[in-house]
Amino acid sequence: MVRHVVAEITAGRGGQIVTPNVDILRRARRNQEARAHVESASVVVADGKPLIWASQLAGNPLPARVPGADLIWSLSAAMAEQNRSVYLFGGAPGTASRAEQAMRSRFPRLRIAGHLSPPFGFDARPDQFEAACATVAAAAPDVVYVGLGFPKQERVIARLRALLPSTWFLGCGAAIGFVAGIHRRAPLWMQQTGLEWAHRLANEPARLARRYLVHDVPFALELLAVTALRRLHRRRGGIPRGGRP
Repeated sequence: MVRHVVAEITAGRGGQIVTPNVDILRRARRNQEARAHVESASVVVADGKPLIWASQLAGNPLPARVPGADLIWSLSAAMAEQNRSVYLFGGAPGTASRAEQAMRSRFPRLRIAGHLSPPFGFDARPDQFEAACATVAAAAPDVVYVGLGFPKQERVIARLRALLPSTWFLGCGAAIGFVAGIHRRAPLWMQQTGLEWAHRLANEPARLARRYLVHDVPFALELLAVTALRRLHRRRGGIPRGGRP
């Protein structure tokens, strides 16, 4: 996938990467705007173990989980090799600046076109929204990492794609904070076993408890159960009644 992005940039074509997890999939199933954001992406890769498990249950396994928190590093490594530039957009004040320092330390050859941590609520004020987008557009980067959470970051990307048609965009959620060292990712064993959400919940319970426990966990269980039932019906030659993956 990284090679594809490099090839497209070399050809002068821009695009957008969306990395759906359980929460994004749930929203896309129930909200037209969220669904449109996913459908408008140039590349869609799964960031969420339940999506991988569901694809395996369906008999059409996805190759791997591809978190935005990993992509931000692999894309930056490729941009450094190609003498291309990246831009960091998002995070609390000071986060993008710290992430830029971390990236410069890891990839000395990487060109960083700039960084911006817009004030909270900027997206609800047209003047601030347009000013932020104009700042990014003026830097003319090859890749922009937008870490504002879904779907806010996708709304920003939709505007920036019109201003920077040859640029690639990654909506990366909390990844800028991970790069900056402000947030810590879950241990590798939790990532591999689908428990990264539990690590994040333990670190941010007030913000994430309702999202994970009330919405996402029940949706993930439904997704897996319905997918398993549909495959069982197919094996038996029947047609499942009701339910949806």
